[in-house]
Amino acid sequence: MMQGSHIRIGARGSKLSRRQAESVRKRVRATNPDITCEIVIIETTGDRTLDRPLPEIGGKGLFTLEIEDALRAGEIDLAVHSLKDLPTDPVPGIVIGAISERVAVTDSLISRSGVGLLDLPEGATVGTSSHRRAAQLRRARPDLRIESIRGNIDTRIRKTIDPDGPYDASVLATAGLERLGLRGEATEELALELMLPAPGQGALAVQCRTDDDSLPLVDSIDDRAARLATSAERAFLAGLGGGCSAPIACYGRLNGNRLHLHGRLVSLDGTNQVDVISEDDVQREADAIELGTKLASDALDRGAHVILQAGVT
Repeated sequence: MMQGSHIRIGARGSKLSRRQAESVRKRVRATNPDITCEIVIIETTGDRTLDRPLPEIGGKGLFTLEIEDALRAGEIDLAVHSLKDLPTDPVPGIVIGAISERVAVTDSLISRSGVGLLDLPEGATVGTSSHRRAAQLRRARPDLRIESIRGNIDTRIRKTIDPDGPYDASVLATAGLERLGLRGEATEELALELMLPAPGQGALAVQCRTDDDSLPLVDSIDDRAARLATSAERAFLAGLGGGCSAPIACYGRLNGNRLHLHGRLVSLDGTNQVDVISEDDVQREADAIELGTKLASDALDRGAHVILQAGVT
């Protein structure tokens, strides 16, 4: 249970994670002015292991497991994550109490020479540790050389623009650049037709314990449009049985009660792509989840299973 009117918000130690946690802290305080908050920094396995690509060391859960353990143990009251980093499998005793503050869903290119993706020289080296980004890059530019790049946003930008570095360009989430005031560093914001985002990209997830009285506090900052759109996106991902090692992309856009959902699965070499689109009225989260699940089934019927069976090497 919370300690009186004081809540502890768990987050990673990166500048972006701290900024995201601070944003949630301010929103909670704005709707609950009698509450005091502190941010508790928790180091994760993903933060400690920077010399290997994420899929080799276990994927996105490596940025969330230690924080969830601290939440379950009562060491913190809330946990803030980038929603795209949060696995879709339910966590016993923990619930996503709020999905808040969705900003730009796109990905952005940063290039050392200042040219866009289509103008990069033939055989250019592009840094990304995301199979989703790598597959779509190869789809657009089969000649590119894709290499893993790790580190926080500042580090990846520095590695990219280093005149003696190995990268001609790199791809980062626009949302991270925006939250850190670095959107101006982007050479090009990639069109959704070319680079569809990860499920949940651009949104923040606030976890709390299912048996704790912090749930009503965060319910006040839950954003309906973000909740419905990302729940559909994550249902699409779950319906395909994909984690961070599968090149799966999905984007939902809510207009009133009408949810437009676009899902994509791409083979890692970029030669095979399955796109599926659906739209329906949604009133509740359950409706959004149903739409995402049905779209995943549609993708499987259209050949996505072939890409999934091929796996990721």
